[in-house]
Amino acid sequence: MQVILLQRVAKLGQMGEVVNVKPGYARNFLLPQGKALRASEANIKSFEARKAQLEAVNLETKKEAEAVAEKLNGQVFVVIRSASESGALYGSVTGRDVAEAATAAGFTVGRDQITQDKPIKDLGIHPVNVVLHPEVITVVSVNVARSAEEAELQAAGKSIQELAAEAEAQAEFEIAELFDEVGAAASDE
Repeated sequence: MQVILLQRVAKLGQMGEVVNVKPGYARNFLLPQGKALRASEANIKSFEARKAQLEAVNLETKKEAEAVAEKLNGQVFVVIRSASESGALYGSVTGRDVAEAATAAGFTVGRDQITQDKPIKDLGIHPVNVVLHPEVITVVSVNVARSAEEAELQAAGKSIQELAAEAEAQAEFEIAELFDEVGAAASDE
């Protein structure tokens, strides 16, 4: 099926291009979301008449998105989740969770604007893409931790595994000292 793109669509084309797509993709995604029109004679003429207006609107929304991207770029959002001792989450952190954390921090971000290669399933700081406009993408960080204190430690550069190893080493050292003291007391008697 041939469609005329009304805005830039990733991996498909720029505004105004006539492209071939599968009918289901056009019918279920491009047409309902207003990203394209069927490529008929009437629609092509209608698009040519509205092209300048569409480009002006696109340029305006792109400028607004770039302004938001400057504020949003490099932000770190904290998400508190339950996790095992090894750092594996009981569940995962999704785009909805990231959008809620961004909204709580005062930014207007929808869950459909968050793109992740894979769901976040462990503790730590993870980069996440935010698509503010088809041509404007920014990166934010999501600090996934079990508590606010743990999030602060992770932000300072310590990983959960390092903290667990340090605590275990400290406990072993204290046990060794205790046995040394008990051994010294026994030899005195």
